[in-house]
Amino acid sequence: MSETRTPLDQIADAYVDTMVSLSPTLATHLGFEGDHTALDDYSPAGLKAVADATRATLRKVEDAEALNANDVVTRNAMIERLSLELELFDAGETYAALNNLASPLQDIRSIFDLMATDTEDDWRTIAGRMANVGGAIDGYIESLRYAAERPELPFPAIRQINIGIQQSDELAGDTSFWNQLADDDRAPDSLRVDLKAGADVARAAYARLADTFRSLTDRAPVADGVGRERYQRFSREFLGATVDLDETYQWGLEELQRIITEQEAIAVELYGDGTTPEEAMKRLDEDPGRQLQGTDALQKWMQTTADAAVDALAGESFDIADELRRLECCIAPTQDGGIYYTGPTADFSRPGRMWWSVPPGVTEFATWREKTTVYHEGVPGHHLQIGQATYRAKDLNKWRSLLCWVSGHGEGWALYAERLMADLGFLDDPGDRMGMLDAQRMRAARVVLDIGVHVGKECPEEWGGGIWDEAKAWPFLKANVNMAEEFVRFELDRYLGWPGQAPSYKVGQRLWEQARDETAAREGDEFSLKAFHSRALDLGSVGLDVLREALAG
Repeated sequence: MSETRTPLDQIADAYVDTMVSLSPTLATHLGFEGDHTALDDYSPAGLKAVADATRATLRKVEDAEALNANDVVTRNAMIERLSLELELFDAGETYAALNNLASPLQDIRSIFDLMATDTEDDWRTIAGRMANVGGAIDGYIESLRYAAERPELPFPAIRQINIGIQQSDELAGDTSFWNQLADDDRAPDSLRVDLKAGADVARAAYARLADTFRSLTDRAPVADGVGRERYQRFSREFLGATVDLDETYQWGLEELQRIITEQEAIAVELYGDGTTPEEAMKRLDEDPGRQLQGTDALQKWMQTTADAAVDALAGESFDIADELRRLECCIAPTQDGGIYYTGPTADFSRPGRMWWSVPPGVTEFATWREKTTVYHEGVPGHHLQIGQATYRAKDLNKWRSLLCWVSGHGEGWALYAERLMADLGFLDDPGDRMGMLDAQRMRAARVVLDIGVHVGKECPEEWGGGIWDEAKAWPFLKANVNMAEEFVRFELDRYLGWPGQAPSYKVGQRLWEQARDETAAREGDEFSLKAFHSRALDLGSVGLDVLREALAG
């Protein structure tokens, strides 16, 4: 933090401290001191405590005077974020939060991925936290029942309830993550009994959660769509911007067709006239020169690719601090197929990390598909973005540098980074460029699908006509996502259960590109891409409306 601390900075810092005190898992995410054996209180009382603290802070922010340009951004960003969090709470959206990827069901388990495992004390902490899984799950169950008993409150669709049953049963089983963690070879023998006891508590808790979901199936609506009013709120949550949903849906259709046309041209470039994108991607998959065998080879290739990007971009298109030149590429301990990034701790003692969760039995990986993924998760994507905010903590308050995260800003930046790397020549190989377009095509398709299903838009005749629903979404997604069917099914379930989140990637990219182009138009010959990147990333993760206002100021 800079020496000039304003009252607004102090309010923002205090809010982070309050949130950390209310969320032990947040303390783990941020690398803060605290009781890392504890877990969050997901009960109605726990959710209300968070909302009350947020409401009190919002009043302080609204009453505070902005003393400089930095304060203006802080004030605007906090009002936008905190107001929306309270709007979601007041609408009852937080009680029965459930989807297949990012809800309390998964969050309680996934925090263990970030816990240190180096010392006996580290494993003692893990055992203690496992022993507290039961309390966290019971609080979540209480909130689920609270929502179920109140017809006026939103409740997850039956599809998500069934997914909750399946995932909870898996975490309650004999071969679940909990038993694997208790049996980890790195754990000291002196703690085996405690670890086993903790695993038993966690498994029993997830068994109770599965039974709870089964008891609530009659309360769950059949329809997946949440309607325009709720969807607009979710869209604002994930973008930090208000967009015209009808215009954005139409743009998604046009963007999807533009990407397909570009893919068709590259398919011909790769393999000659008459080659379709699907045929080209199949041949790319079969190319031995574009394959990696085994997770060791995958990890080494990820690291080499990421390191080369850092070396090439530093000082050219980006200012990259020494602390940010270390990015660890890791194979995740889980096996669900996800690829994700976790940020560094405030002191960079734990670096930023790119994680690849490899499903069981998968041993072959195609580099043409994944080079753009490394740029998305690493540099200039999430690692540079999130790491820069952490690095700038001395100049930003703690809320802006550590806590505020807007999906459209973050994921939109990562897609912006993918396309930028293509524009800068890092994806000139037509196979690698096809991989980038393949990823962008999926992101464009889900703008159409997500808005279409949840808002009830008219489906194009080629995909069945009438109003969008799951039956039309499935063949549409399969046609536009060149991946294994089980992955596509997981993705569709995600979109149907997490409205507004998936489109924030591509719509966020669009808003980032608009902000860059508007800045270039204002500055004319004085425009510098590197300076734009530095100025934009130095703001931290803020809503995209706040970003554009700050860049225009």
